[in-house]
Amino acid sequence: MSADSNFPPEPVRPRPKSGILDIAPYIGGKSKAAGFANPIKLSSNENALGCSPAALAAYEAAAGRLHVYPDGKAGPLRAAIAERFGLDPARLVFGCGSDELFMLLAHAYLEPGDNIVQPEFAFLSYRIAARACQAEVRFAPQPGLRIDVDEILALVDARTRMVFVAIPDNPTGAWLAEGEVRRLHQALPADVILVLDCAYLEYATDPSIGDPMSLAHTAENIIVTRTFSKMHGLAALRVGWGYAPLHMIDALERIRLPFNVSIPGMEAAVAALADEDFVARSLALVEQWRPWLAQQIGGLGLEVYPTQTNFVLVRCPEVPGRTAADAEAFLAGRGILVRGLANYNMAEFIRITVGQEAQNRAVAEGLAAFVKGWA
Repeated sequence: MSADSNFPPEPVRPRPKSGILDIAPYIGGKSKAAGFANPIKLSSNENALGCSPAALAAYEAAAGRLHVYPDGKAGPLRAAIAERFGLDPARLVFGCGSDELFMLLAHAYLEPGDNIVQPEFAFLSYRIAARACQAEVRFAPQPGLRIDVDEILALVDARTRMVFVAIPDNPTGAWLAEGEVRRLHQALPADVILVLDCAYLEYATDPSIGDPMSLAHTAENIIVTRTFSKMHGLAALRVGWGYAPLHMIDALERIRLPFNVSIPGMEAAVAALADEDFVARSLALVEQWRPWLAQQIGGLGLEVYPTQTNFVLVRCPEVPGRTAADAEAFLAGRGILVRGLANYNMAEFIRITVGQEAQNRAVAEGLAAFVKGWA
């Protein structure tokens, strides 16, 4: 009798393909704090002003058509985006947030043994999409948390199929100047797709960033992705879109699930796009309070990194009792939720969304109390 004979045989059951169970699942920012019914939520980079009143009205007006399938081609939204940005409507693709577009790209272009290249601390969805297709993920070092074009290019080889860069980046807040993006694109092989994730672009006011969309007008291997989740405050409705050459759109449309953008989502997005006043107020809020938060937190002796987004990135000491995890827990104890970044291999950092005045003052006061406790 073998040594294992006392153990029951492993049951026969369906098994996921190789590598799936090695993928760390995405974990979003926390939304609950023990003892607080309505905590201050600064953990998910949501718009602190909510959404456009016009978008809310459009969403509510769509309630009577919940039994009807949406336009599978997102016709009204397609037309609105094309007009707003001066784009060819045939070159647009829509998704359930930007995340679905990343997954579509992976399924359309990645095979086992291929690889993608991304900055070391880039958004988790890129690596999840690639690994779901059994592709390798290569991480380009980010010295000083900067995105470095040369570090990216050093990892590109004959099996590279995609390079992901966010402009500006989440969670680091870093950005590439337009000239550097052009240099990256020009150095890539013509069959490598450059994915420019512009989820936070509306918050970027540094003139060096330019217009990433302009790069996609003539390139055969660039897709620019955008979302209504951030500036437009429609995170719950999951509306994302991309702009790419027709040959890429054709491939993505063949595997895109039908009716993947709902009627309420489309109509709210159309209304949000037209509400320029809400966008201006949202940007003004961030431009006022982002530097204030950076100054207040930096004044406590914590390191705050440059950003062109609606959040600030803070580095905490790697000393017991003073760590980022300690800071996150301390703030949660005061009903303030921020984002710990251990799942990005950035355990010494917390990310804090720019909120409204009272929220920003609360998190600054909370961190001041946290630091005071070190004495």
